[in-house]
Amino acid sequence: MTPALLLPAHGVGSREDLPLPFNLLLIGAGVALVVSFVALGALWKQPRLRGEDGRLLPITVSLALDSAPVRGLFVGLSLLITGWTLAALLFGRDNANNPVPSVVYVWLWVGLAFSSMLFGGYWRLVNPVRWIRRGLLALGRIEEDFTLSEYRLGYWPAAVGLLAFTWLELVAPDNAELFTLRVAVLGYLVVSLVLSLLWGPAYLRTGDPFTAWSSLYGTLSPLGRRTDGRWVLRTPLHGPLQVPAQPGLLAVASVMLGSTAYDGFSGETRWYSFVQSSDVPAEVWGTAALVGFSLVVAGSLYAAAVLSARLAGVSARGVATSFASSLLPIAAGYLIAHYWSLWVWEGANGLVKMSDPLGTGADLLGTAGLTPPSALIAPGFVAGVQVVSIVTGHVLGVVLAHERAVSLFPRRAAVVGQLPLLAVMVVYTVGGLSLLFSS
Repeated sequence: MTPALLLPAHGVGSREDLPLPFNLLLIGAGVALVVSFVALGALWKQPRLRGEDGRLLPITVSLALDSAPVRGLFVGLSLLITGWTLAALLFGRDNANNPVPSVVYVWLWVGLAFSSMLFGGYWRLVNPVRWIRRGLLALGRIEEDFTLSEYRLGYWPAAVGLLAFTWLELVAPDNAELFTLRVAVLGYLVVSLVLSLLWGPAYLRTGDPFTAWSSLYGTLSPLGRRTDGRWVLRTPLHGPLQVPAQPGLLAVASVMLGSTAYDGFSGETRWYSFVQSSDVPAEVWGTAALVGFSLVVAGSLYAAAVLSARLAGVSARGVATSFASSLLPIAAGYLIAHYWSLWVWEGANGLVKMSDPLGTGADLLGTAGLTPPSALIAPGFVAGVQVVSIVTGHVLGVVLAHERAVSLFPRRAAVVGQLPLLAVMVVYTVGGLSLLFSS
């Protein structure tokens, strides 16, 4: 992470701030998963989560959410923020008060994920690339669904794009300097426009990295649509099960979880000391570790899913992809635990910096005096957020895996078939808590 974003640390909680001794906390988290698994096996013997579930919103609210004025308002706000940020990127001063690093590394990354968990995957609507593409096609009097080739890559481009972004954020040198950010932001816009013109809207729905990031985390939102398109309030369990098992889904979910795990690991004293004392450049070690964490997540879930299929006596083809959505609440739990304090602190500071995008001393938004709420980053409070988010994420992951198992496996073998997946989730839980509270 860029030095400008290191204050405060991602996880300001420590073992001393926990309500229980750390060893008891690890045991309790593991027991919570096992008890959940046993209870599900005894009480949840057939699929229960359906696409038509949910409490319908009032028709007036549903019509407002789909109305052109409301959608236009959010699209306009997105384009305004994009233009404002580009002005700071191209014409602002290259110092710690420039808002671009906060917008890119905090608002676009953490803020987009957090807000999508609350309101759903809205980036597909407000994505500036979508509207720039539409404007270019309108100028050429070309239909909006124009495409040069059929899109068949699923989530693979999104996985590659998210891995590239996390490398920029967590590994790349001088990643807060304007030159680096200009190359990254303008390069992303150009590449995304080219790919969207090549593959059309289908690429923007699935292959765009930030749309995938928002949409997949957005499946956990209480606000969603039923299979008939009606707006409903629902549990965070329903959305992930509606994600199509497309190519690359396991890869993108693994990057979402693995990159956050790497960020926690990279702050370990022993790892940091090893990298600093090595003759190999730190960027090489960081790149290898970032890719390695993502591969470990993908490999462990794939191996567990294949073993589960064999224990259940069914074909292993496509099983790992079918279970990939059970990683989403786990990734969300890690994200909240790891980045909560960063979002509260630097998210607010970003709004302060946005009030003076060109570094002239102006206060265009009237937010220059804004101060982050310190109560939300008190060590004890953050420690509680971290524990609750990780354990809750894993319990939800266990429930999703069970629902998927009773849908895919024979009833008598569904519980036994989940044992490898349960083992993997227990390891994830213990590993995640250990990384957060290693000091």
